[in-house]
Amino acid sequence: MQKREQGKHGGASGGAATPAAKRGRPLGSGATNSAASPDAPAPSTLLGPSLQVHSTFADQNNKRIVLSLQSGLKSELTWALNTLTLLSFKEKDEVRKDATPLAKIPGLLDALLQVIDDWRDITQPRELIRTPWVTLLGANSVVTGFGNEYKALNSNDIPNPSMGSGSSGIEASGRNGMTKTDPSEWCLDADILFNLDDEGRAERQQCAVAASNIIRNFSFMPENEVIMAQHRHCLETAFQCIENHITEDEELVTNALETIVNLAPLLDLRIFSSSKPSFIKITEKRAAQAIMGMLGSSVKAWHCAAAELLGRLIINPDNGPFIIPFGPQIYKRLVELLNFPAVDAQAAAVGALYNLAEVNTDCRLKLASERWAIDRLLKVIKTPHPVPEVCRKAAIILENLVSEPQNRVLLLTYENAFAEILFSDGRYSDTFARILYELTSRPSNKVTPARGVWGI
Repeated sequence: MQKREQGKHGGASGGAATPAAKRGRPLGSGATNSAASPDAPAPSTLLGPSLQVHSTFADQNNKRIVLSLQSGLKSELTWALNTLTLLSFKEKDEVRKDATPLAKIPGLLDALLQVIDDWRDITQPRELIRTPWVTLLGANSVVTGFGNEYKALNSNDIPNPSMGSGSSGIEASGRNGMTKTDPSEWCLDADILFNLDDEGRAERQQCAVAASNIIRNFSFMPENEVIMAQHRHCLETAFQCIENHITEDEELVTNALETIVNLAPLLDLRIFSSSKPSFIKITEKRAAQAIMGMLGSSVKAWHCAAAELLGRLIINPDNGPFIIPFGPQIYKRLVELLNFPAVDAQAAAVGALYNLAEVNTDCRLKLASERWAIDRLLKVIKTPHPVPEVCRKAAIILENLVSEPQNRVLLLTYENAFAEILFSDGRYSDTFARILYELTSRPSNKVTPARGVWGI
């Protein structure tokens, strides 16, 4: 959608300059407008990306917004998307007490998803198979152009039923001297009559991206999390976007991925096999595979978000059976991210490994056996990472690994490195003291002295 430019408001020539409106308030809300009611909603002409929108604006226009999205008319759709973008906009560290939650606008989420689905219906390839064209329009009329027009013709002119009733007019036109159309030249699908040109496709794409951005913004609002996490159509659309990330619009994929990451703490992948109505046949396995595709992407924002998503999903034990089968691929990729120079990639990988090592014994065993895993976790601590919390989690990962008896033989080779951090960095000395205790003080690791039996 086109971005609005905020006008520059200056004082009249020869007079004092009008004081600029405070951030978060509508223009004209300064001292010159003190008589206005503070609870009055901002006029639509004054709404801008950096301005808060009063909640009563949505309350008064919620029905019109939904109907505008459903209408498909360009002007109405543009107005609705622009309005929702302003309503859902939230600046960093801004406490928006009067933000409009999605629950207050019935049918809004479905209408936004329909905008995205309309664009995906255009871009996704279809199998070109002619299907019967069934219509009841003008069924009681003799000649309408649809359905039963062959009844007005001779019985010899009745077309082959397999070609569809709409072909009889073409067959009859051959008797009047007109050229007979070859069936192979017919449109394979009636929808092709409404195909868009390049400009129309670009506009549809912009609408879909704007709708996905609005849904992403709504996912940041705590009031909407439960509704969206239990909305199967919303999750199916988002997972289908990231599944087709190679061919899909990048901004649309990014918005879908961030939406899922925001909803991940409440997300149960079993929703894809539930009894809720399904619009797109997404299964739990396909959803996990879509996440793995994003994890292996070369785009930093995507693989960092996918790592964070896996770390949040694995906290729910019901998601484990769908994620653990991809364990070897996950550990290998996360260990690769630990070696990336980008600190946010390291932080995302450590966060995901921290949760994986906390919840599952099999994860701890396979992660310890992953090549370079221990070395790179130690590297994160020794460098150190700019965020101390990341280093702390890396140390706890090592502590979780050493808690498994099968891993102690592997970790004993790093005993000197653990001791060096113990004496050099007081922030993690307690953690590495426990690690060394686990490695050296267990009875299974003590060298059993030889006992001689005398007098026998």
